[in-house]
Amino acid sequence: MEEVCKEIKRLRKSKGYTLKDVSERTGLSVSFLSQLERGTSSLAITSLKKIADSFDVPIRQFFLTESNVNYVLKREEQKSFRFESSPVVYSRLNGEFDGRGLEPILVTLAPRVRQEVDSHPGEEFYYVVKGEILVQLDQEEYVVGEGDTIHFPSHVPHGWENLCDEEAVLLCIVTPVVF
Repeated sequence: MEEVCKEIKRLRKSKGYTLKDVSERTGLSVSFLSQLERGTSSLAITSLKKIADSFDVPIRQFFLTESNVNYVLKREEQKSFRFESSPVVYSRLNGEFDGRGLEPILVTLAPRVRQEVDSHPGEEFYYVVKGEILVQLDQEEYVVGEGDTIHFPSHVPHGWENLCDEEAVLLCIVTPVVF
């Protein structure tokens, strides 16, 4: 998270923005942005997306350490992260190269965790590695278990819930690239 905070501050300064400028562009308070840059506040993905949009950069900008082309990601190189105090853990599985259009992510859901309904551009594909989830698409609900898949356009209002008393693990492939 420290790298993300440093990159936010670096980008803000490189754009010549004040904290007030970023606040006006994102709707986030100046005090929150100041705390964030100092690393004293936690960050939700929705706030990070607003910040990325205000800088006109992809959200993955905050997670890149090098801009080298890298097609293979070894298990020991995979980095897990979570947002705020979220019970959801993400592990990026993608290679790094310009023009990448897919975002493969291994998602570990805490028991009984729920994601609220959302919609956005793109597509989503889930393969349930472990557990059982309930996926809500518009007004329909689908129970997707171990070995099952679900694929849908992201503009359809959607949300999910881990139905188990233990962790569920999903392989998610989404477009457009998020991280």
